[in-house]
Amino acid sequence: MNPHDALTEIATLLERERSSRYKSKAFRAAADAIEGLSDAELRDAASLRRRKGVGDSTFAVIQQALAGEVPGYLVDLRERAGVQRTSALRARLRGDLHSHSDWSDGLTSIDLMVDAARALGHEYLALTDHSPRLRVANGLSPERLRSQLEVVAGMSGDGFTLLSGIEVDILDDGALDQEPELLEMLDVVVASAHSKLRMERGPMTRRLVAAASDPHVDVLGHVTGRLVEGSRGTRPPSTFEARPVFEACQAHGVAVEINSRPERQDPPDELIALALEIGCLFSIDSDAHAPGQLSLLDHGAERAERLGVPPERIVTTWPLEQLREWTGRDRGGSP
Repeated sequence: MNPHDALTEIATLLERERSSRYKSKAFRAAADAIEGLSDAELRDAASLRRRKGVGDSTFAVIQQALAGEVPGYLVDLRERAGVQRTSALRARLRGDLHSHSDWSDGLTSIDLMVDAARALGHEYLALTDHSPRLRVANGLSPERLRSQLEVVAGMSGDGFTLLSGIEVDILDDGALDQEPELLEMLDVVVASAHSKLRMERGPMTRRLVAAASDPHVDVLGHVTGRLVEGSRGTRPPSTFEARPVFEACQAHGVAVEINSRPERQDPPDELIALALEIGCLFSIDSDAHAPGQLSLLDHGAERAERLGVPPERIVTTWPLEQLREWTGRDRGGSP
């Protein structure tokens, strides 16, 4: 097995299972450190051990791969990933409208996210780094977002499109945390609440309705904010009246996000059923913060299929031209 491929696959699988970011970064750093080296250079153990980025664990993986073996660490990760969800709906997903890079709180560069999306067969991916108020996530100021747009513009081609976007924070009164003129320039706007998630029912309902009614918003992200498992612990869902929120989504053609991260499973099943009854559109998104997490779409697709969400109501099954028509700022309710 190629040592570089082994290190990269390990990093990808560690990202998929949301392991420590330091572990996945270590394997990606080792892959970078040996890129372009000949077999002879890789077999020079003394020199390899001195190379920056190669530690004990990554050295062992390289040696096993050079010996023609599948490294034991990779075997274990593949076995754990064997519980991947499969569904007919997953095969119909063309892209993903919610992802992050190291411009905000993602783990890797934009180009690595693009490479991973291409490898998964995506036709498109929206880069939606955080907005300014989310300082803990290194949210993008208007100036930094404008700079990012220049980078994004050069990342498409060969049947793949990187869409410009943002995960804009929903402020306490329902306003959006970015300049309206700049939001108008973006391909995709995901609006999510990240603060004051324990706000009282009435104000939280008004907050979410206002965001869903904003003409710049395309997707209402992880609507309850809950956490049901994982290293960050658990968090109860926000309290709000779901019907008026989803009615606002339906009226303004805003998609309700089915967030594919297993620690979120947001919205809960009963809220997906309500949004389905009301006539909402949906967007199955990974909310990936690393390349390996783009494949978490498996989980969201399985949930949507189990709950009977029709593929035609899921915007991420749509071809790019139809998606672009929908994200146009002059739209009404769902088609």
